[in-house]
Amino acid sequence: MTDLALLAALAHPDDETFRPGGTLALLARQGVRVQVLSATRGEAGSCGDPPRCTPEELPAVRTEELRCACAVLGLAPARLLKYPDGYLREADPEALSADILDIIAEVKPQVMLTFGPDGLSGHRDHVVIGELAKRAFNRSATVASLYTLAVPASVASRFSMSQVQPVPDEDIGLRVDVSSVWDLKRAAMDCHATQRSSTPMLTAPEITQRLFFGREYFVCTTCRNAELDFLPKLLHGYCL
Repeated sequence: MTDLALLAALAHPDDETFRPGGTLALLARQGVRVQVLSATRGEAGSCGDPPRCTPEELPAVRTEELRCACAVLGLAPARLLKYPDGYLREADPEALSADILDIIAEVKPQVMLTFGPDGLSGHRDHVVIGELAKRAFNRSATVASLYTLAVPASVASRFSMSQVQPVPDEDIGLRVDVSSVWDLKRAAMDCHATQRSSTPMLTAPEITQRLFFGREYFVCTTCRNAELDFLPKLLHGYCL
């Protein structure tokens, strides 16, 4: 299979790194064109503690943080749609799903990645982008599979993660060991400097961070053509 591509349709700068960043880096190393789509510029996020910029400067700062993270992970430059952060529920759903379809037509991905119905953390923007990415996937005749980001219930319990919406362990379709690209993922997380103070796990000991961030989990919600779904094949050697 040649010209492999994956589209990660997400809500904010940093969504591409903290959960799926290692997997995206592994795929990029194997020649997959990984395109990140962020629906917003993250202007409703943290400016950092202590602040690294003013609220007015935050969209530009987070855009640069996203550029930095994608470059570190070996991904294509991200696409930003500039919908209002925190208010995706109020955006025109047809317009946003049409924007995703336009990028699908341009990138021609065999696989899409987004948030599931729970938004991983329950964040409303995550839920909306997941819904509309799935709508775009359903309207596309070319994308073979749709995956969603996940945290298994056993992992959420182990790390006492009350802020995530876990899924049953048996629903996890891919468990990826990203320890071989840990340095890349860590550097990409460091790119998102404004968001460090709002990510509690980053204050944990190094060994705990490696245990949590060093494994990534996905649910395969729909597979329309297993022959074109390259994730199980390319990630076979990294699966737990």
